[in-house]
Amino acid sequence: MHSSVISDAGHPAPLTFDVIIAGCGPTGALLAAELRLHGVRVLVLEKDTEPASFVRIVGLHIRSLEQLAMRGLLDRLLEHGRRRPAAGFFAAIDKPVPEGLDSAHAFLLGIQQPVIVRLLEEHATSLGAQVRRGSAIAGLVQDDDGVTIELSGGERLRTRYLVGCDGARSSVRKLLGVGFPGEPARTETLMGEMQVGAPQEEIAAAVAEVSATTRQFWLRPFGEGAYQVVVPAAGVSPDRTEPPTLEDFRQQLRAVAGTDFGVHSPRWLSRFGDATRLAEHYRVGRVLLAGDAAHIHPPIGGQGLNLGLQDAFNLGWKLAAQVRGWAPEALLDTYEAERRPVAEDVLDNTRAQLALQSTEPGPRAMRKLLAELMDLNEVNRRLIGKIAAIDLRYDLGSGADLVGRRLRDLDVKQGRLYELLRSGRGLLLDRTGHLTAGGWSDRVDRVADPTVALDAPCLLLRPDGYVAWVGDDQRDLDAHLARWFGVAAG
Repeated sequence: MHSSVISDAGHPAPLTFDVIIAGCGPTGALLAAELRLHGVRVLVLEKDTEPASFVRIVGLHIRSLEQLAMRGLLDRLLEHGRRRPAAGFFAAIDKPVPEGLDSAHAFLLGIQQPVIVRLLEEHATSLGAQVRRGSAIAGLVQDDDGVTIELSGGERLRTRYLVGCDGARSSVRKLLGVGFPGEPARTETLMGEMQVGAPQEEIAAAVAEVSATTRQFWLRPFGEGAYQVVVPAAGVSPDRTEPPTLEDFRQQLRAVAGTDFGVHSPRWLSRFGDATRLAEHYRVGRVLLAGDAAHIHPPIGGQGLNLGLQDAFNLGWKLAAQVRGWAPEALLDTYEAERRPVAEDVLDNTRAQLALQSTEPGPRAMRKLLAELMDLNEVNRRLIGKIAAIDLRYDLGSGADLVGRRLRDLDVKQGRLYELLRSGRGLLLDRTGHLTAGGWSDRVDRVADPTVALDAPCLLLRPDGYVAWVGDDQRDLDAHLARWFGVAAG
């Protein structure tokens, strides 16, 4: 492990926390809230002094919507977003919504990223998390009991655990010396949403002509005269930290299509590259990585923000268990064991999608073949399920097919299943009426309902909504309660 040397000379004793999170983006803010559900003392450090004014529309996929619903957050987000069909994600191949998505939230929610950050930060602070802006980590050193952090201004802080949610250029990852191998960016693209003055017929003809040789180009109507515009960024300022301007879009559209289509009144403008990288480790001792600090990939398919949110849901309850003292041995290690393979799969599917965007003869033939195969509902459903993360199955060992999978929202006597997960605790769903959470009832709730529409006698849900056990035997249940929730109380 690498870290900056921190001297004690001339410094007062540092403030102490259970967990410090570097980065108050969506991943960091959500992780803070998840930890606060369990009473963990949390401080979030954000290097920027003000929330980002840069407005970019992002899409929340089905599994993220489900998990946000589990914490009672979805209704707030729905007020600020626009629902769109859960279709056409994979390589931008235009197909209808597949049958069998099996979710009460089978849609894409388009929403401004600053709105997500604001709502999640408000949620975290309402639960008691502290957020400090203008605070960048300059050094860290860890020992057997915790991590000492030095800020860029010289202040020192002490924490039992540190989580780097500080983006692709993560200072935490660099200070740890964790490798970030992969492929560097080879091309850059502008993306935005704006009004277009040209008639639709002219736009359609230009898109058909240009996209035959340039996949990084499209204008898609979003209603009310607005279009999503994508165009190569070659020739635009090489400084990726500098947001693009409307004039950049006009310049690039004229260069590629011969016209700027009369674009005006942008809602948001952004640029992205196609770098693809994965951290070699998600954990080094008492320091962990999540979100873009752990993985980056091109935005095709819109999976990046969702991947980070789902990291936070996976890590939050496990890290809280470690802090609170009831975590089973190696529970925290399951974070990397479960989430890093998921990121590997996302990186691979974005590589595949990029290959299918090529205008070379081979990839064009592959794209045509895949488009034909996607006329089969099973193929379309499989690819959309992969992007939306609803087909994910964690390797939790042998057991019923449900084990390791998400559980859809269900009607139960007490209302809806997801409403019962708002506390961030585990849940025993008992259709027999004979099982009990016993000595784990301080960490696991029990719902007895023989009428619930479930093809299993009973099941144990983890706080992140994944099935940890299926069966009807109390001794077997107790073994799995101990595996995920530690030693029974008293």
